[in-house]
Amino acid sequence: MAAPVKTLLRAVLRQPGFRSLSLTAAAPAGSKWRIEHGFARSSTEYGPLTDLPDWSFADGRPAPPLKGQSRRRSEREELARRVVVLSSEMDRGMERWDQKQVETRQRAAKTQSLLLKPKGKLLLKNKK
Repeated sequence: MAAPVKTLLRAVLRQPGFRSLSLTAAAPAGSKWRIEHGFARSSTEYGPLTDLPDWSFADGRPAPPLKGQSRRRSEREELARRVVVLSSEMDRGMERWDQKQVETRQRAAKTQSLLLKPKGKLLLKNKK
């Protein structure tokens, strides 16, 4: 009968010269600590080491931006534009919702005013 797969794998992995195999997902070292303390997941996402130029000219002129810096700047600008658009849409939606609430209250008040009013003794009781 054929040997179980587990047994075969163990036999192959125990042979001398065979490297051990890890099947766990790789996580950047310290990412949990960075996130808990309000930093980026990795040190290469944002911060002075990635955002500032690596060098400058001897006379003090700044270096031209690198490709990665230009790309990150354009991504941030695009994100800022998107935030502004979504914020304005949210403001318009809130104004529209407020208008609908006012209209609903006005309709309810108008309906209430059109109802029959008490007369005679009931009117005198309600005034007291």
